[in-house]
Amino acid sequence: MRNITLTVECKPLTVKFDAQEIGGCGDYIVYVTETREMEPEEFDGFAMNLYKSRDWLKGKGGYLGEGRLCVQVHAPGRPYLFIDPSGGDYPRYVARLG
Repeated sequence: MRNITLTVECKPLTVKFDAQEIGGCGDYIVYVTETREMEPEEFDGFAMNLYKSRDWLKGKGGYLGEGRLCVQVHAPGRPYLFIDPSGGDYPRYVARLG
């Protein structure tokens, strides 16, 4: 499991690609439990509809010590997203890198 410290946003609606960072609710250690690679078009649809249910997120995430268990999501030419659904099936907490 890899880790990094990032600012995590609580329940965002979308991720804005032109912003330098997303607004945050706190800095957490992010533990990457798995990686999901996407095509740019799939990533864009995902990032613009974060409240949509995703089967591949269900039951994942949560806290670990002072950090969060996250799924890393990436596509070529897009930022890295770190998603903590906290047991749900949508991105309840999101951090962005890049």
